[in-house]
Amino acid sequence: MDLTTVDFHFDVMCPWAYQTSLWMREVRDQLGLSVNWRFFSLEEVNREEGKKHPWERDWSYGWSMMRIGAILRRTDMAQLDAWYARAGRALHVEGHKPHEPDVARHLLAEIGLDPAVVDQAMADPTTHDEIRTEHQRVIDAGGFGVPTLFFPDGQCLFGPVLLNPPTGEAAVQLWSATTAWLQYPNLYEMKRPKTRADERLITEAFRPYLEARDWVSIDRGQVVEFKPPT
Repeated sequence: MDLTTVDFHFDVMCPWAYQTSLWMREVRDQLGLSVNWRFFSLEEVNREEGKKHPWERDWSYGWSMMRIGAILRRTDMAQLDAWYARAGRALHVEGHKPHEPDVARHLLAEIGLDPAVVDQAMADPTTHDEIRTEHQRVIDAGGFGVPTLFFPDGQCLFGPVLLNPPTGEAAVQLWSATTAWLQYPNLYEMKRPKTRADERLITEAFRPYLEARDWVSIDRGQVVEFKPPT
């Protein structure tokens, strides 16, 4: 089985996907994997009937950050990687607001990219199509959130969902444990219940994100649902 390439679906808004992305980069750097960053919209999957789709808004939080990423990826996947890493750290570690256009421009400049990409992305309607196609890929596979991983043989897995992503040999061990699931196509779920202590740990770890977000989120088990504005 080819395990040298993986597609990683994410939404910058999701604190769980951000944690897993740190682990994914660690595994990539140690094993020489190719990671293809792909999109999934929590705003769309949790949209309430009668409310606008994210592509019908002038600016949508996670969706617009992904539109920026779509433009960058057309030049180089590494640019999207850098944008996700910087925007994710800004939101989930530093408590900033990369979902605001001016902050997004500032962060692009920080990593040596053109701040004008923000306006370019907003002016290009094909970025909507790109995100919708990749979002639908997850839905068609039975997926519901991020992180979702797709492997070359077509299998997909949700997760791993974790705090304090491991590094070094421990990161590789988790990769081996994760990809071992691919040998059992009818193994659907194994889940660790969260204690009160776990909930306190999660709240503290996500505090920068909780203070910086401009949306309502509900954590149901391992899935963070986003409620966009009307």
